[in-house]
Amino acid sequence: MGKRKNLRRVAENEAYAVNRMIRTSPIKLNDVARMIRKQPVDKALATLEFSRKRVAREVKKTLESAIANAENNHGLDIDNLIVAEAYVGKSLVMKRWRPRARGRVGRILKPFSRLTIVVREVEEAN
Repeated sequence: MGKRKNLRRVAENEAYAVNRMIRTSPIKLNDVARMIRKQPVDKALATLEFSRKRVAREVKKTLESAIANAENNHGLDIDNLIVAEAYVGKSLVMKRWRPRARGRVGRILKPFSRLTIVVREVEEAN
């Protein structure tokens, strides 16, 4: 039996996007994901645009993909979207070696992460 893909049940007022091989540690990626949780999508995009973190570009691409999925695949209004969930998981870890003194070796871990962003349409409170 093969590996199960990251399948997620979505409500009729939700859409999501997954970025699977982001070359950064999950801890660093989660710092950026924490900045955009529970925000309207226009504010979240502005936050990512002016963030000084390198990985914010990847998060912004994933958020734009989730917004496009909401608009094209689910017919949601992009003006009423919020970032309902933004969660991070571990992925592959490349192991590399570096020579050290006295014939020893230093281990270098190069982690990869995955990011899932769920956007939800909310009704405006007038």
